[in-house]
Amino acid sequence: MSEYFSKNLRFLCAESGSIAQVCRDIGINRQQFNRYLNGSGMPSAHNLRRIARYFNINEGDFVLDSETFRKGRIRISFSSSKSPSRLVSGLFDEQSGLLRRYLGFYHGHFVTPTWDDKIMRTLIWLREQDGYVVSHTFERALSQDGSIVQKTKYSGLASYRGNRIYVLESANSEDGFLSNSILYPAHRQQVKYLQGMTMGVATRPRMAPYSSNTVWKKLPERMTAREALRQTGVFSFNDTRIDVIARKQLNEAQKV
Repeated sequence: MSEYFSKNLRFLCAESGSIAQVCRDIGINRQQFNRYLNGSGMPSAHNLRRIARYFNINEGDFVLDSETFRKGRIRISFSSSKSPSRLVSGLFDEQSGLLRRYLGFYHGHFVTPTWDDKIMRTLIWLREQDGYVVSHTFERALSQDGSIVQKTKYSGLASYRGNRIYVLESANSEDGFLSNSILYPAHRQQVKYLQGMTMGVATRPRMAPYSSNTVWKKLPERMTAREALRQTGVFSFNDTRIDVIARKQLNEAQKV
């Protein structure tokens, strides 16, 4: 069994490129992973599940003889045994462990056609629920007199794959439009800033699709959600109330 497992694992790693990157993405020690590759050890049930999920295969496929495994791998690339509803929802299963260090509140910053030449700052909450990581985004803009002229809430799920965080959300409105963000930490060892791209649909009346660079800044635990929400809104690019790193990243993106 371990012989077939190690051969099949080596085959998958050869398709994926760097073994070091595979280990980082899965979150398994390289020395431990090497024992799986050379057949001197087998992973625990927990690690086997993580490895199978990473390569998008069934756990039992690892112990198939190598010829059957490789033929099956080719078929998998063209078809899937999953039901249509699971093709997407299954991507978000058991993500709480992988994303635990990213849970909490953030201020998100991006640019939208609704507010030309402005930075929108939102409040984002990533939390764990039944093994999933659930996201909530609160988006609002204020007029000069302080009244709210735009107020949208989003809810969705997050997934960690290939050292990237994917967040898919839908708006709690009659339009129900979707937004998608792809994020990564600015530096591997810190989670204060997440940066990447966000794609969505601008609010009425234009309803225009857009994409924007985005910067998430993690908020201190001592800050209440109410206080963080009060700090959301639309700001100019030179407004010092916006974090300097967020302003710099979005300014550079606008120039490009």
